[in-house]
Amino acid sequence: MRFKRKLETRAVVDLVPMIDVVFQLILFFLVSTTFAVLPGISLELPQSSTSEGTRTNGITITVSRTGDIFINSEPVKLEDMDAVLLSFPSTIPKETVPVSLEADEDVTNGLIVRILDSLRRTGFVSINLRTRN
Repeated sequence: MRFKRKLETRAVVDLVPMIDVVFQLILFFLVSTTFAVLPGISLELPQSSTSEGTRTNGITITVSRTGDIFINSEPVKLEDMDAVLLSFPSTIPKETVPVSLEADEDVTNGLIVRILDSLRRTGFVSINLRTRN
């Protein structure tokens, strides 16, 4: 009795490693895109019971506890603030550019007033004071 052999090749593709790699890529992109870009300046914002959330795409001025001033995370001296503010592009009127001022709660009122004076001298009038609820 003769048995007939079937000589066919069976190609088996193992999809498990490919699925693992795709899953790891999906996790990587999900985790890496959810990080918010926050300034690296540590502040203790003053508390307010009537504050409202705002979103600004303009200028952010940060004043640390030690009195260091940052404009959009770039360090600036108070004496040079007018020149830095005047150097911003004037494609839109400065009256409509939103400015967010965030100062540590230990910063003196005098320093905040000098910053507000500099903003008004350079034409910025839409100023938000950041606080925490």
